[in-house]
Amino acid sequence: MKIFQEKRSGVDREREELKSCLDYAREGDTLLVTKLDRLARSTADLYAIVTMLENKGVAFKVLDDAAVDTTSRTGKLVMGILALIAEFETAIRRERQMEGIVRAKAEGRTGGRPKLVTDEIAVDIRARRAAGESFRSIAKSVAFSVATVQNALKRAPAVDTAEGRVVGTD
Repeated sequence: MKIFQEKRSGVDREREELKSCLDYAREGDTLLVTKLDRLARSTADLYAIVTMLENKGVAFKVLDDAAVDTTSRTGKLVMGILALIAEFETAIRRERQMEGIVRAKAEGRTGGRPKLVTDEIAVDIRARRAAGESFRSIAKSVAFSVATVQNALKRAPAVDTAEGRVVGTD
């Protein structure tokens, strides 16, 4: 018995472990998966995989549902129905996710990591750099990496060093 473990989602098309598993399977073997939706999330992908397995003479079974077994007609029927349900659930999940993103944007939440370099810090970085301070020294004083300081300089508003005030943006 050979065990293949995939870390990527069943939605991903390029899954190295699945490819290795399918290449490894030989006539007379049985491919066992823990759950049907771990193999594929679309009916088309599932049927493509199962058809390829059948052409190689490899049986297919699902551990959490003994009714899914391509060695019997009933098992093939159950597999088809469950594949359609899995695809339906994926579509609903994607729809809800898109609705949530739209709602969050409408509320002003854009997602992603919170901005750590505030406008005040960016202005301070710009003023220090204009005064001739090195990237490393600035990075150490503001507790960010040199790369973060350089990126902040690209986005920071310009500062009048004589008066320490913002005079415009780059």
